[in-house]
Amino acid sequence: MPHTLPDSFDQCDPLQSALYTTLFTRRDVRSQFLPDAIPDDVLARLLTAAHYAPSVGFMQPWSFILVRDTATRQSLHQAFSEAHLEAAAMFPDEQRDKYQRLKLAGILDAPLSLCITCDRERAGKVVLGRTHMPEMDLYSTVCAVQNLWLAARAEGLGVGWVSIFQRERLHQILGIPDNIQVIALLCIGYVSHFEATPELQTKGWRKRLPLESLVMENQWDQPLSGTEFRQMIVQTQQSAEVIAHNTNKAVNESLLTTPKS
Repeated sequence: MPHTLPDSFDQCDPLQSALYTTLFTRRDVRSQFLPDAIPDDVLARLLTAAHYAPSVGFMQPWSFILVRDTATRQSLHQAFSEAHLEAAAMFPDEQRDKYQRLKLAGILDAPLSLCITCDRERAGKVVLGRTHMPEMDLYSTVCAVQNLWLAARAEGLGVGWVSIFQRERLHQILGIPDNIQVIALLCIGYVSHFEATPELQTKGWRKRLPLESLVMENQWDQPLSGTEFRQMIVQTQQSAEVIAHNTNKAVNESLLTTPKS
């Protein structure tokens, strides 16, 4: 990923640079998937990255369902479409039209759908680190999702997280037992391009919040005491935006000029 690191990132070594660039250029992809199959060795690396996520009590509660079958993906898309109509009715009038114009799933476009689940009973009834926060197994599985997502971006693959569906329909379509909880349905594939900024931001749905407004010190709602550090946070977030824009722009130019096999 060619880029020039600005400001506070310009002192990073190559390993740090690669990690930060991957973090800032990750996107939720819905509408630019290519039909090209994902090679098995690449897919094996993604799943391994997910499996090496942190998990409370080392319980590793995740499992992965690879969905390549066209008929099954069509069923998943139908489940999404049903929930999508329900969701549209929940938004106020001024947002509903904009919501309906957004493409929110690439299930039929991407060559692979991946369902990531959580087995909340895998490590037994009493789990180290989950005695007082029982939801930590769910959070651990989300870490696996993020690991896979970042690894996919490093491999030049796009990922889209589909969360608009009735869980019961996914259990039915994929034969998931009742005691297993669905955490994520992901669409994965190579893409025609990566957006320079998140698609929902580009289309005016929401903007990225300023980080300095979200950081407190010692107590809730107590602002940072140091003006210099606050300004450093502002500048560093600005640098991240520059990295994302420049890198994805360079990647997109490469994708457009690389001959297709």
